[in-house]
Amino acid sequence: MGHEAPIVKLLGLEFNLSNILMILVSSAIVFIIAVLSTRSLAMKPTGMQNFLEWVMDFVKNIINSTMDWQTGGRFLTLGMTLIMYIFVSNMLGLPFAIVVDHKLWWKSPTADPTITLTLAILVVGLSHYYGIKLKGFSAYGSDFFKPLPFLFPLKIIEEFANTLTLGLRLYGNIYAGEILLGLLVSLATSGAFGFIGAIIPMMAWQAFSIFVGAIQAFIFTMLTMVYMAHKVSHDH
Repeated sequence: MGHEAPIVKLLGLEFNLSNILMILVSSAIVFIIAVLSTRSLAMKPTGMQNFLEWVMDFVKNIINSTMDWQTGGRFLTLGMTLIMYIFVSNMLGLPFAIVVDHKLWWKSPTADPTITLTLAILVVGLSHYYGIKLKGFSAYGSDFFKPLPFLFPLKIIEEFANTLTLGLRLYGNIYAGEILLGLLVSLATSGAFGFIGAIIPMMAWQAFSIFVGAIQAFIFTMLTMVYMAHKVSHDH
């Protein structure tokens, strides 16, 4: 609560070292999970392979609910990466926070709008790229003038709105959860009575935050596939 971010300036640009650290940690965890899950593949999956195949089936169902598999199958790896990366990122700030010299180093990377909006821009940008690649520039461009040409300005506004809501929804939920956890920790460390009064709400909120983190990872992945479907499917 009220901690500063560790910022360094390089070549006139500001870099948040906490964001860089947490992005690397999240990426490393997802990479390790992927390696452990695929290093000894078997016809009858067990352990980590079974978990990864469950994630694969889960993302397949998301894709099949938004578009046909022939079109959407190419997005399976993207969906698996997003849902695992965002879930891990959402969880990192729940157990604890690390503060050094009043600078917050350890937190959920998705509790920063810069990261969530960057993910949203990446997703929306990819949807435009695949829309042009799979439908052609002419057919893709004509979609902005359907069903009525004068709706074109609203279609442009919609693209910006989708990007903002996709990123800020994830950020708002994770950031709010960490703020409340911070308040409960402050209460718990204020004294014996504060500890007694805060311990049960803290445990309950930790459990609820895990649920929220999982739901937000699912929502982000689902909306990604919806945006992809709108751009690449001919019936949208």
